[in-house]
Amino acid sequence: MKKGLILILMIIILYSCKEDGVYTPKPRMFPRVDFPEREYDKFDFEACHFTFQKPTYAKIKTGISFFGEKAKDPCWFDLEIEQLNTSIHFSYTKIEGKNTLEKLVTDAFKIAEEHNAKADYREEAIIENKNAVRGLMFNLDGPVASPINFFLTDTTQHFVRASLYFNSVVDPDSTKIVLDFVSEDIDKILSTFAWIDD
Repeated sequence: MKKGLILILMIIILYSCKEDGVYTPKPRMFPRVDFPEREYDKFDFEACHFTFQKPTYAKIKTGISFFGEKAKDPCWFDLEIEQLNTSIHFSYTKIEGKNTLEKLVTDAFKIAEEHNAKADYREEAIIENKNAVRGLMFNLDGPVASPINFFLTDTTQHFVRASLYFNSVVDPDSTKIVLDFVSEDIDKILSTFAWIDD
């Protein structure tokens, strides 16, 4: 009789501990991103000595200061993609006088190094397109404000430096899909970039 009572008590205890189901936490969600339809048109800004195919949804923003410093050349501008809360900052420098190619390349490496402080990883890639444009791209992984930096030059007259910026706090998990989308636009800019003869 005692064995039967103990068995019944064990069954009651086991059933009382049973859960209706296993709790699974909901995955973290990030805001939905509506990507624009990918189309390009010609970047043709008369202050600049170059052209390329730019996204139609990117606005050219000029006459702005950078870190409190007035633009050193009229060909300093942002390609602003409001829908994705990003911008690509371009600065142009003529290779002459104190602005030697060596100095400009060194400065580009210094700027990439500043962003590298927060990066988990940095990759460098050589840029060379069919229009005799050469340069270097810095891809940075991690919580950095500018995950893509690059410079382009003809090595004798023209030097362009550009950086992609997120206009918000950077969380690599939530910005990755935007970064992947804008990276394709940057690839298009680089492949179609060409110098304009003076």
